[in-house]
Amino acid sequence: MDRNKLLMVFFVGSESFFFLALIISYVYYSHPGGSLSQTATFLNVPLTAVFSFFLFTSSLTIMLAEKAMMKGNLKRCLVWLLLTIGLGLVFLTGQAHEYAGLISDHVTISRDVFGSAFFTLTGFHGLHVLIGIITLSILAIMLYTKKFSRILNNIFPSAAIYWHFVDAVWVVVFSVVYIGAII
Repeated sequence: MDRNKLLMVFFVGSESFFFLALIISYVYYSHPGGSLSQTATFLNVPLTAVFSFFLFTSSLTIMLAEKAMMKGNLKRCLVWLLLTIGLGLVFLTGQAHEYAGLISDHVTISRDVFGSAFFTLTGFHGLHVLIGIITLSILAIMLYTKKFSRILNNIFPSAAIYWHFVDAVWVVVFSVVYIGAII
């Protein structure tokens, strides 16, 4: 494994511990009768499932972008990369819409344990999505301008690992927070 990929794997591993701690605390406070056991009344699970689908789909588009990069088809890679960025933006827009709805219902980070746990966990994930979008946007600019093409082959796989991590974390967060709220 090349050095860039190895470092990204280590970075993703360390970030996994942060998410694990947040998820464990969320689950701890979600036990029946616990502080978070009434979360289903606040969350719009069907709407979140829709914008989650866009994020999940972005794992496929980043994979297709990476395959196109490996085959040397930079135009196709750029198209798939831009689609990945767009899907990530749709996800963040959906998350912002959800936050606006919760805040209008007076559910905030400082209201109670649910608000604190929910906004910290999902906000931390949203920050990671935003960082991924910025990273992928820089790669798209590099592809479009045909600058630094020599290093793209080294950087792109690491960015793809990060993006897959962001998607995988959301599978867990969505399952624990949203599916767990309706079960």
